[in-house]
This record gives sequence, structure tokens and C-alpha cells, in this order.
Amino acid sequence: MTSTPPIWDDSVLPFQLDLADVRGRVARLDGALNAILAQHDYPPAIEALVAETALLTALIGQTIKLRWKLSLQVRGNGAARLVATDYYGPTEDGEPARIRAYASYDKDRLDPDAEPFSQIGEGYFAILIDQGQGMVPYQGITPISGKSLAECAASYFAQSEQIPTDFKLSYGRSQLPGRSEGWRAGGVMIQHMPKASPFAKEATGEGGLLAAADLLHGEDADHWNRATVLMQTAEEMELIGPNVTPDRLLYRLFHEEAPRIYDRQPIVFGCSCSEEKVRNSLSIYSAKDIAHMTTPEGEVTADCQFCGAHYVLDPATVGFEARGETAVE
Repeated sequence: MTSTPPIWDDSVLPFQLDLADVRGRVARLDGALNAILAQHDYPPAIEALVAETALLTALIGQTIKLRWKLSLQVRGNGAARLVATDYYGPTEDGEPARIRAYASYDKDRLDPDAEPFSQIGEGYFAILIDQGQGMVPYQGITPISGKSLAECAASYFAQSEQIPTDFKLSYGRSQLPGRSEGWRAGGVMIQHMPKASPFAKEATGEGGLLAAADLLHGEDADHWNRATVLMQTAEEMELIGPNVTPDRLLYRLFHEEAPRIYDRQPIVFGCSCSEEKVRNSLSIYSAKDIAHMTTPEGEVTADCQFCGAHYVLDPATVGFEARGETAVE
């Protein structure tokens, strides 16, 4: 009896290159990415930004612990005002992680002929890690820089954690035989293993920011440069196509670096919104405030920006002056 082959779509595969002091992940998003984009009717440029951000979030988020949440936000002063993603670590070992995303944009300012990244403008790239109730969230912010969100992410790790990081991504619409057209995304992320108290004498990156070359020297730099060159040889169909599995891709790229491959982490689209959370968010408002939010039909409504869920509430049951009927049915 033959075993069922692993399902590589919507998963992250962690690995380590023992002979190069490099760790990394390979990610592919298929159904989860299509589910994210199906919640909205974005123009192509915004779809591309959401796809790239979701893929980066999957690659970066795999490192967080069970039940933690990693959020990635890109804010700019261009037509693409905001791209936000959340990655929820599995609640238990063996369970899938969840991911969601949405974007805010100015339709009138979008240029259909411009590169998606250029429509962000000036702004910042931020990562927030929520470790759970009672813990102080971690937040790191760096300016928008480079020519892609992947370059922004690499710059973020150089500035915030002084860890050399590089990415090779591919994403877009495609159609496999016998299947309808949809979005697919795939990518590789590598990081040099952290060193004790790295010190950079100068910053040579764009805008005076640190770059990977500023953080490594000697043999470490040689190993890192070789790993990045090898990673960049990955072809688009190897990253997103159905014929090359991530483990085969890793051995093709890094077979001389002694790759060690760990268990894959499945990912699904999932939203954490609920009526209870809507009620909690409204609990800080007075009855007068709630009255201003009430529609002519006598309802308080709320929509989830991530999944599109629509909530309709009785105004008498929300706010800190509610009559006490705040339990969720």
C-alpha cells in the first residue's frame, strides 16, 4: 500500500542549514490565500500587496509559540494606506495555524499602471507579537524601504533584531489543470543564526539603515552570501508549482549545506472576530454614545474588516449603561 503524499499547499516547512549557521522556512499559500482575497473585491495592485504580505506573515509567523499572535502592518501615505495581517499560532501541537488579512486603500489615487509597492508611498513596516493575556506585547517598527515588502521585512530584521534575513517570493494568479483560476504564493525565507550581541560599525543600507552585509564578517559572511545566492536560484514554478515539493526544493538549493528539515506547519484562513468581542469593544461607550451609533432601523451594526462578518445588536444591550443583557446567545 502506498502512503498518501504530504499536502504542501497552505503550509510552512522549517529547516536549518547545519554547515552554514542558517535557518529558514519554505511556505506555500493556496486555499488560505484565496479565502483571504475572496472576502473582498480588491483591485489587482491591492490583491498583490495582500498576497505578498500574507506570504511574509506565514514565513515569519511560524516561529511564534502556541496560542501567540503575530500581526504585520504596512502603513503608507500613498493610495495603499494599510495592509494588515494576523497569524495565530496553533492552540495545540499538530493543529493548523490561522491567518487573515485585509487592506485599506484610496480607489481614486490608485494607478493601474504602477507597481503595487510604489503605491504604498512613505510609511512604516511593523510587527507586533501578542504573547497572551497578562503579557506586554512586543512591537518593532522600521521605515518603508527598498523595492518590495520582502525588502522591507529584511530591513526590519536587520534594524530590530540585527539578524541577517533574505527572501525569495513568488505570487500571482495561476490555473492548474482541472482547477479554476486562483491565487498561489510561495517563498523561501532564510536567516543567519543569531550571534551574541552583534555590533555593526556602520549602516550601508538605503536611508542609512542596516543591511545584512553590515552584520556579518569573515566566514559567517561567506556562508551567508553563498546561502543567499543559492536561494535566489529558486525558480517561480519551484516556489508555487505543483511538481516540486518544498523538501525537494530545499535539497536542490542547499544539498551541500546539510539541510535539516522539520515538521510542516499547516495553515488555514481563520478569523477571530465574534459577537462577544464586538460587545466588549462597545462596553466603553455611554448610552448617549451608543445612541449616536444607532441606525434609523434601531440597530447597532459592526462589520469585520478581515472576514466581512456582519453583526447586528440591540442598542439597549451594549455599552457600560446596558441593561445587563450582554451575554452572547
